[in-house]
Amino acid sequence: MSANRTMHDRVRLLYEGRSQRATRFRYGLLVFDAVTIIFFLATATLSLSLWILVVDAILGVLIVLDMAARFWISQNRWRLLRQVHILVDFVVLASLVAAPFVGQGLAVLRILRALRLIHSYHLLRDLRRDSRWFRRHEDALISAVNLVVFIFAMTALVSVLRVTDEPALDSYVDALYFTVAALTTTGFGDVTLTTTAGKLLSVVIMVVGVGLFLQLARAIFSPAKVKYTCPECGLNRHDPDAIHCKHCGHELKIETEGVM
Repeated sequence: MSANRTMHDRVRLLYEGRSQRATRFRYGLLVFDAVTIIFFLATATLSLSLWILVVDAILGVLIVLDMAARFWISQNRWRLLRQVHILVDFVVLASLVAAPFVGQGLAVLRILRALRLIHSYHLLRDLRRDSRWFRRHEDALISAVNLVVFIFAMTALVSVLRVTDEPALDSYVDALYFTVAALTTTGFGDVTLTTTAGKLLSVVIMVVGVGLFLQLARAIFSPAKVKYTCPECGLNRHDPDAIHCKHCGHELKIETEGVM
């Protein structure tokens, strides 16, 4: 019992601790997430082969081990189960398990594996804590990640329609091309969605996508702000070199990189 509890504490500290070892471990997980995302995107439309199935199996085992560890150390497993990135992982695992039995029949689920981009928000959380440079450019970086996740999530949904009722979409590249064209309201007209579901999805892509694109542009070209909550009035956006709060004049102690 004691040894089991000690192992439990060790695993929990790796996932939640603030030590250098824990930080390296979490960045290792982030690298793993990035590798799986790149692999799933690169193989989304390839024909199944032995090497893809082998890599799928290895990634599936590692994802299961990671999820099992998170559930083991969680104090509220039901809450963890409802988190979006966990639900996405269940979809990914379902496609990995089913692929050897149904082959290309689960092409849609293979494309939906790209939704593992949701894990990029874990990277943002750790970077916010560990990187001063990130905190300085946080708005632009978060806006860029939001836009990228939205593009590939919508591309996955468009690809679902491609497999079913949209003959104009011949490949995953066509789905990506249509998503970006709709998002930027370019509207070349060479690839279109003709079904009711496709038209409604196009509206969502245009309305939400344009908003995310403008948010990114504003974050890039507007003066940089850092997150720091004023203890007096609660204002949480300030200039990086602010000494006093512009709203109430209270003295601020914003962490900076110093002057060389």
